[in-house]
Amino acid sequence: MELAWIPAGSFLMGYPADETARLAIETQHRVTLTKGFLVGVYLVTQAQWRAVMGDNPSYFEGDDRPVEMVSWEDCQEFCKQLNLKAGRAAYRLPTEAEWEYACRAGTTTPFSFGETVSPEQVNYDGHHPYGKGRKGQYRQQTTPVGSFPANAWGLYDMHGNVWEWCQDWYGPYPQNNSTDPQGSINGKARVLRGGSWVDGASYCHAAYRGRFEPGSRDQSFGFRVCGCLD
Repeated sequence: MELAWIPAGSFLMGYPADETARLAIETQHRVTLTKGFLVGVYLVTQAQWRAVMGDNPSYFEGDDRPVEMVSWEDCQEFCKQLNLKAGRAAYRLPTEAEWEYACRAGTTTPFSFGETVSPEQVNYDGHHPYGKGRKGQYRQQTTPVGSFPANAWGLYDMHGNVWEWCQDWYGPYPQNNSTDPQGSINGKARVLRGGSWVDGASYCHAAYRGRFEPGSRDQSFGFRVCGCLD
């Protein structure tokens, strides 16, 4: 697993109040992450999944494509097996706050690339642009990891390609500022972030929150890992 170091810091999490895509349960709030962390430079690939789990559940096959058709529960098992190989608790899913912080990479715009994106930057359904973006290619499948430009912190595919499972239960945001949030203490659905190849650009927004039950699988569900420092 190739990991990048993400420094501690703070950011505004969620949509600004004037953005039409904002949900009623969301309150943009300042989040402070007091510790730096390690996060995967790339989505977990099918070759990596096979090396750890011994199979490949993906619909769009290719060793360097992201693994998909994996549930949140599957991702937990992957991290468990990877940790057994490492001999310690070395890997986990990112929290939702860590994910958005890493995705934004110091930016405040809807995308780490600016106010909109193009199909040359992100793998999404180019028939459905965001804001003043132009229409473009719809590939109708996943693409090999690292096929598009990285964000400012060197992370690939934070927007599009496949949705990324996060550790958190889905629930309302806090009304006030938050430090090292871990999400809701319980719920029915787990958070996914980033949008995918099958979605319009609005779903790839840095703040967009997807949610599905933890046993759900889809051709657009994948993940990346965080590295544990302790």
